[in-house]
Amino acid sequence: MKSQFKSFTDYLLHEKKYSKLTVRAYLTDLEGFSGCMKEFYGSSAIQDVNYSQIRSWIVFLVEQDLSNRSINRKISSLNSYFKFLIKTETIKANPLSKHKALKTTKKIQIPFSTKEMEEVIQILENETDFEGVRNRLIIELFYATGMRRIELIQIKLKDLDLNNKSLKILGKRNKERFVPLIDSVVTAANNYLKLRNELQTIEDREYLFLTKKGLKIYETLVYRIINEYFSLASNKVKKSPHILRHSFATHLLNQGADLNAVKELLGHSSLAATQVYTHNSISELKKVYANAHPRSKNNN
Repeated sequence: MKSQFKSFTDYLLHEKKYSKLTVRAYLTDLEGFSGCMKEFYGSSAIQDVNYSQIRSWIVFLVEQDLSNRSINRKISSLNSYFKFLIKTETIKANPLSKHKALKTTKKIQIPFSTKEMEEVIQILENETDFEGVRNRLIIELFYATGMRRIELIQIKLKDLDLNNKSLKILGKRNKERFVPLIDSVVTAANNYLKLRNELQTIEDREYLFLTKKGLKIYETLVYRIINEYFSLASNKVKKSPHILRHSFATHLLNQGADLNAVKELLGHSSLAATQVYTHNSISELKKVYANAHPRSKNNN
């Protein structure tokens, strides 16, 4: 089944510069659709399907109790494949060209407060062993740069320039960006590097963040680190690296940072992606306005 998608996955990897993780997600969606077409209609050749058949698949997904957001993502993968087939002149028309996405409720990401951030940093200040010092640097870096989890995992030793207080980050589609490092991060990095050099064995030597066995850290470990530490200081339901990224952007904007500057630091390709973080800043502005304006009820 995978063979019919090989040229598409090559296109995503080499021309679109998508990460292997993203391409794997596309492939999973396409294989799921292809399997359904084989079961429903006896053929797994996607280039031969029509919109009526696609609708039956969507109904099937709804009956599986998948969220509209998840279904829309799967449809988006299929739509991208159809666009590729048109690009390669395999098909003449996209059967999804007139499809309208299922309605979804807008997810509001609640950032950590500055107080919650301070509490976690205070907890980390008491850590002295390798894992604790490493975890402090991980959290300090997330909050100081707003980087993504996969970006942190991929940091190499050569990307870190403590003399110039900067870090090179390899973002989506292999786009590089340089972010400045504040003094607390530089200090945390120096402390971590000392203990890193004392590890008995190091297999993945080129990468900055390692397990105590000297192996490159992995996604579930990073998630677990964030969740465990923030569970000690926050009652929020979601405690993840992405919420730290959200907190970084929100706190900068609350302090008056320029939206374009935040966009560059986050590695967004457009302002629209960055603007999702502004709703909390607007709330903050409303508070300031209410407390400061002479005509406000708060000042009566």
